[in-house]
Amino acid sequence: MENDIRVLDAKEQSRYEARDADDNLMGFVDYKLAGPAIAFLHAETLPDFRGRGVAGRIASKSLDDAREAGLRVRPLCPFYQDYLAEHAEYADLVDGQDAQ
Repeated sequence: MENDIRVLDAKEQSRYEARDADDNLMGFVDYKLAGPAIAFLHAETLPDFRGRGVAGRIASKSLDDAREAGLRVRPLCPFYQDYLAEHAEYADLVDGQDAQ
């Protein structure tokens, strides 16, 4: 099932989307780009797709893209706050972490 999850940046809507093999929307995270930072505002997995790792796949793809683009991350969404707390490999992206 996990291989059927495709995550893409729907830039025109300022959100990352997860879609299944039939192109059904499974979940998303809204974001806002502001200068050298990306703020993740609200993540949601649609009810029929919960428990399949959709939100985690969206988070890892969006954070990998932020790293590649050289963006700082502002995790305003509670899911992203929790995800970042559990995934130390992304700690260096969080805005303010490299102060000092």
